[in-house]
Parts: sequence; structure tokens; C-alpha cells
Amino acid sequence: MADASPDSMEARAEDFRARYNQVKAEISKVIVGHDEIVHGVLTCLFIGGHALLEGVPGLGKTLLVRTLADALSLDFNRIQFTPDLMPADIVGTNVVMEGPDGRRSFQFQRGPIFSQIVLADEINRATPKTQSALLEAMQEHSVTVGGTIHRLKEPFFVMATQNPIEQEGTYPLPEAQLDRFLFKLVVGYSTRDELATILDRTTRGERPKAEKVMDGETLLRFQELVREVLVAPHVQDYAIRLALATHPRGPFAAAATNQYIRWGSSPRGVQTLVLAAKVRALLDGRYNVSFEDLRRVYLPSLRHRVLLNFEAQAEGIEPDEVLLKVLETVPEKAESRPVAVA
Repeated sequence: MADASPDSMEARAEDFRARYNQVKAEISKVIVGHDEIVHGVLTCLFIGGHALLEGVPGLGKTLLVRTLADALSLDFNRIQFTPDLMPADIVGTNVVMEGPDGRRSFQFQRGPIFSQIVLADEINRATPKTQSALLEAMQEHSVTVGGTIHRLKEPFFVMATQNPIEQEGTYPLPEAQLDRFLFKLVVGYSTRDELATILDRTTRGERPKAEKVMDGETLLRFQELVREVLVAPHVQDYAIRLALATHPRGPFAAAATNQYIRWGSSPRGVQTLVLAAKVRALLDGRYNVSFEDLRRVYLPSLRHRVLLNFEAQAEGIEPDEVLLKVLETVPEKAESRPVAVA
């Protein structure tokens, strides 16, 4: 049984912070700004979940994932999603092979999903049939072809990108697949100073590159450490109520929920809230989750897990706007805990 003494936890937590910041520093050699986006991607990494990055072209989404792969000693594959991409192009297929003796047999040829970091570039450009090929891999970390289950190498992450403005010829991700992404990160524009730094780095012949600073075994160890961070019952109940407040006509529903939300967060939403908050706590040198930790990861955890109704769409209201209104109505401490119903 692992040593659970305070000294051991403190040492492991300090090692976590040092290695986390080391990876972030390597990424910063190439990526300018976007600190919250980098934190979001690294949070997914240290939890063991997948990330969806949304933003207009040219903001560095693909470069960020490539740079992350450079900083880690993990296998990396990039899949460019297109309308003619087939499921077999992702997971692989059985092909007929002829041996030296002339006998023919089926042999499984692995697709690009058999990697540890998979960049699904412009994921909304592929057909739903092809998008669904990712579902089993993302959830089960395995691929089934011809009745045979093929396990993926751990750790395994899918980092997907999509463009929110070009919708012609695209296929929006279904809710079931969106829910399998731990975070949805919205990549914004760079500031004036950041653009100046980008130009200095890219127009003067400089070619910064991230160095490898962590391997898969270390990453798996840190994923276990994150789950050891404590969550007090009243803090956990706050996370639960944050998720329940997105359920229309539910006992905790806010006015904005009933007005604008058609479907609320799944249980994966509150799981993400708690796990991501644990990472934030460790980075702040604490071994227990606070209310503020939950609020800091609230939007990326839930913005893709709520489905807005027609009224919200007609008024041009975004999920973040609704969720922030919901957040304002949820108190940190509930007067009484609801009784569980069978």
C-alpha cells in the first residue's frame, strides 16, 4: 500500500507543481499567451481526459497540441478530418496478407488512433459515422474491429479542434460525443503585445521548440495523485448543486435555466468539476478543494454539456452567458441537503 503520510503527500504535490510548470514553460517557448487555454489543456492531461479546442483559424490551436506532444515523451498522431474520411481511416481495418508459403490470412492494420496523443483536427468536418469511430476509443480506450478488442496504449488523449464560423459542409458534434470531452476551451484572439511577440518569433527566422520533460509513466503517477486530493462534503455538495442548477424545471434550477436551457449537464459534468478543481488546488499548494477552485473550472467543464433551447438561439445567447447567470444564483452552502430519491 502506498505511503499516505503528510510528508509523502507534500513531496509528491511539490513534484507535481514543479513538473506541471516545467511542461507549461516548454509550451510557452512556442505558444504566446493563451495562459488559460494552456492551463485547460494541461488540466485535461493530468486528469486523463480529452479536450475540445474551438476557435477561428490561425489562433494556434493545432500548434498548441503539437507543442504539447513535443514536451512529452508520448506517441503523437494527427488526423485531418475531411468529409470523405472513413471510420477505417481512423481505427484501422483487417487486410488480407499473403505469407511466404502462399497462404492468405487477415491481419489487423492499426489506424492513427493507436497513439497516446491524437490530434483530431477540424473534427466537425467529418461525417457523423466517422466521428462516432472516436466514441469507443475516447470512452473505453480501446478499439473493436472484426469482433476483436484492441487496447490503446496508456496514457491516451484526444485533443480535437473545430472552427465555429465555417458551418457549410460541416457536421456539428452530437451531444453524446461532446460529453466525452472533459473540457471545451474557447480560443480567443491575441492581444497587441502578444501579436508583437508572435511576429518577433515567426518573422525573424527563430524556430523555438519545446524539449521533452515528462514521460507517460510519470503522467500516470500524477493522475493518481490528483484523485487523492480531498473534497469536503459541503464543497462536493456545491459542485453537485452547480450541475443540478442546469437542469430545467429541477429543484435547483435557476430562472435562466428554465428560460434558456433545454437539457442540462450529465453526471460527467460534476465529475469534471471536481477533478479539475483538484488540479487547481494542487497548483495552489493545497490538498483540499475550495469553492473558488470549482468556480475557476466551471465554464470549460459545463459549456458543452448544456443544450440551449430555441429562445436562446433566437436571441443569440451563448452557453457561457447562461451559465454565468446560473452560477450567480447558486449559494456556496445549502440550507438543507436534499433527500436522495430511489
